Amino acid sequence: MAEPENTEVEEKFKIGMIVKCTKFGSIEHDFTGEIEKVYENSVLVAIKEHDAADDMAISELNQRAIVRKSEIEIIE
Repeated sequence: MAEPENTEVEEKFKIGMIVKCTKFGSIEHDFTGEIEKVYENSVLVAIKEHDAADDMAISELNQRAIVRKSEIEIIE
């Protein structure tokens, strides 16, 4: 079985980065947070700042969300 040519993939997202995420599901506004875990196509974000209107939805998610990498903008 042939091995893939490019086995090293540069990871754009790293634990501890501050990111801005677009709204999804029950969250009605964009939010910012810190990456806690990186998966293949998504990241686990600890939500740090969000719109007050989303307090209930954020609380139900325990201040964390799994977000697609394509829906994230790196701030720091």
